[in-house]
Amino acid sequence: MTTSEALVSNQTPQFLIPLRLRTLGQVAASLSVLLGVALANPAQAAELELRVAIEQDVSQVEVGGNTDAVVRDGSGRVLGEIQGGTGLVAETGGQGVRLGQWQADSVWVEPENDGYIWIGSKWYRGKVRVVPTASGLTAVNYIDLEEYLYSVVGGEVPTNWPLEALKAQAVAARSYALYQRQSSANTVFDVGDTTRWQFYDGIKEEAPSTQAAVQATEGQVLTYNGQIINAVFHSSSGGHTENVEDVWQNPLPYLRGVPDYDQNAPVFSWSENVSADQLGQLAPSVGNVVAIEPVRTTPQGRIVTLRVIGDAGEAQVTGDQVRRAFELRSTLFSIEPQYNQVASTDGAQPPSGFVIQGRGFGHGIGMSQYGAYGMASQGQDYRNILSHYYQGTTLARIRVE
Repeated sequence: MTTSEALVSNQTPQFLIPLRLRTLGQVAASLSVLLGVALANPAQAAELELRVAIEQDVSQVEVGGNTDAVVRDGSGRVLGEIQGGTGLVAETGGQGVRLGQWQADSVWVEPENDGYIWIGSKWYRGKVRVVPTASGLTAVNYIDLEEYLYSVVGGEVPTNWPLEALKAQAVAARSYALYQRQSSANTVFDVGDTTRWQFYDGIKEEAPSTQAAVQATEGQVLTYNGQIINAVFHSSSGGHTENVEDVWQNPLPYLRGVPDYDQNAPVFSWSENVSADQLGQLAPSVGNVVAIEPVRTTPQGRIVTLRVIGDAGEAQVTGDQVRRAFELRSTLFSIEPQYNQVASTDGAQPPSGFVIQGRGFGHGIGMSQYGAYGMASQGQDYRNILSHYYQGTTLARIRVE
């Protein structure tokens, strides 16, 4: 990458992209190229809400507020109020939700005076909706997108990282959240709160630095051909990111493999030891494991499939199976046999165990977080970081009208 690579296009998109807003105002949204253009109406920006599932399919969940909180049913009718500092347990009730003395098809709880909402075991901004599901209850945090990012940035990367790295994370996380919001067919929530989506742990992950990064990039998203991109990211690629189709099959022009700047990451290289018996549990039919051979790898060396060879046969397993079984950081690894010091008399001693040596942490697609840190530490700004990891994209700003 050269520092002259332009992330911000000089051409205005020829069409607008509507965002499905689920707000009381039912405002419309579009994208405009970021050329120092302010939001059409900054006061309306907070109306862009995200629905984040905090507790899913549980039998009960405690909710409340640090200030008095209004309780409403699914239609918005006021049922009552929960005193500040008091929690009530929501449970399934009939075909709906029971919360204290109230029962309704679903229940909203919203703190007054910009208070915080308690959901399960943590504090959050915004409000909560508790809805019945086929397997129990789901508690959904309705939160302003920008305030959601205060926590996500702090949950995904250390808050003491360079500001430009935090800004890159903010734009990537905002783009990812809006992509999921637009493409999700789920009628209850847009994203969850785990790393299956992006890590969101409420106000405890916020810091002045994460708030500054979000505010400095307010409303900015990455687009390709006028569409918000699926801005996936990971911790560390181990030296080089992957083309998306080599890991997830479907090609995307903006998710291409590029050299990474993660060499100083604490997860850049790692190793794990496993016994022959442990490895054999992946393919019990092969008997005692004597060797492991890669069958197919990605261009950067990630394991797609392996052959497990035993004294009773052989079988194939995937790199993802091995990663899950041994809780490895990535599928970028090799497996080598280890032998006891004392050899067998016939010289055909089977391995006593195996050492797994690997690099990186995560799927290796899109932005490497430690790579962003490395680039920021070298003086690169967030635009250069994003243009490096998301090839051919344009930085745009959400405009709420």
